[in-house]
Amino acid sequence: MGTTEIVFVLVVYLLLFGAKGIPSLAKSMGEGIRHFRSATDEIQREILKSSNEIKTDFRDAQNSMMQTPSSTVKEKAEGVEKAKGKAESKKTE
Repeated sequence: MGTTEIVFVLVVYLLLFGAKGIPSLAKSMGEGIRHFRSATDEIQREILKSSNEIKTDFRDAQNSMMQTPSSTVKEKAEGVEKAKGKAESKKTE
């Protein structure tokens, strides 16, 4: 809404309800703004909460992947070395 529209609405309100209605209009506008702010704060809290839960789940998954037994890692490393050795022997033939 532009300035012209706001002035027009206020003039119409003043004509319909008089000067005594302006305080009630201001009060209801204040309550509406307060309600809007509390709703936006609640939405922000929910978004932050869900993003923190996602971060926690990611860290848990990352930690569980990092905690593989060292024997399994050694076996995989040995398998890679054997595969490299076979590939090199085939190249020399």
